[in-house]
Amino acid sequence: MKEKQRVLLGMSGGTDSSVAALLLQDAGYEVVGVTFRFYEKDGSTEYLDDARLLCDRMGIQHIVSDQREIFQSTIIDYFIAEYMAGHTPVPCTLCNNYLKWPLLRQIADEMDIFYLATGHYVQKQNIDGFWHIVNGVDEDKNQSFFLWGLPQDIMERMILPLGALTKQRVREIAQERGFIKAAHKKDSLGVCFCPMDYRSFLSDNVPSEAIQKGKFVDTMGNFIGWHQGYPFYTIGQRRGLGINLNKVVFVKEIVPAENKVVLGDLKSLERTQMRLKDWNMINPSLLLGQEDVIVKIRYRKQENRCTVTLQPDNTLLVCLHEPLTAIAPGQAAAFYRGEVLLGGGIIV
Repeated sequence: MKEKQRVLLGMSGGTDSSVAALLLQDAGYEVVGVTFRFYEKDGSTEYLDDARLLCDRMGIQHIVSDQREIFQSTIIDYFIAEYMAGHTPVPCTLCNNYLKWPLLRQIADEMDIFYLATGHYVQKQNIDGFWHIVNGVDEDKNQSFFLWGLPQDIMERMILPLGALTKQRVREIAQERGFIKAAHKKDSLGVCFCPMDYRSFLSDNVPSEAIQKGKFVDTMGNFIGWHQGYPFYTIGQRRGLGINLNKVVFVKEIVPAENKVVLGDLKSLERTQMRLKDWNMINPSLLLGQEDVIVKIRYRKQENRCTVTLQPDNTLLVCLHEPLTAIAPGQAAAFYRGEVLLGGGIIV
């Protein structure tokens, strides 16, 4: 970096972006903070005040970018449509890959700023001329799973001040520097626009007749009980089914056209293949046909070896070396070799 080079930082007003701003300033960058207005629960704008006050205190230029309309059409409408199609949506993945980082790039270009930064707990590495996202040091906060769709021109410009830090250390830095409110802010949990129960959110945002009582059936098609509406269930779900069969059952399949939910035992959910659409491969030679690739379909605690091939219909065929349960259409799948993110896609 050159002294006083400018960087555009996504500034939420929370702990992570606040400490990212401090570390960038320490490194000699001229920081410009941008706060995106994506969604405001009950109209609360306290986060805007927090971000503005933090920037004022650090002597940072602060701008606000109102993106509520595009967030509604790109993320919230998609989220609702996926559940109504019987799929399992991945709004945080789409938001990062197709909204948040591209918007940072767009605003930076308009302001003639090269570098882009956020408070993500990830790192980056150049391998054979290709930029890759690499897992952050903090295993519990590592966010690489959500970033498989980023293009090279964004990754080249990324600065990731928190990738080599733990969340505990980040809080300590905020405390040490006198940013007490930021140091003790709670982490956001789940999807920002419905952090608790998505079922209540769906009920409030679709016509009442769109979600109706329907049939639970077994894998042979036999009726075994009533459900509250197919959008309220996801593949692999075990709890909250509202049915007692004296044995453990899971959601195996969702059939929206018949308002039907198929239940089965865990073995019936096992799959050895899946296909991906809307994929991104950073360097195909590191991914296609390789035997040491790991695929993850969950943010934490799941890794399976696989072999990936490109199909004539432009999907990726993922052949799992061991069966994997609860593979759901709409979910994201991310590929790794060790700590390095190789790409990913959406399960069809």
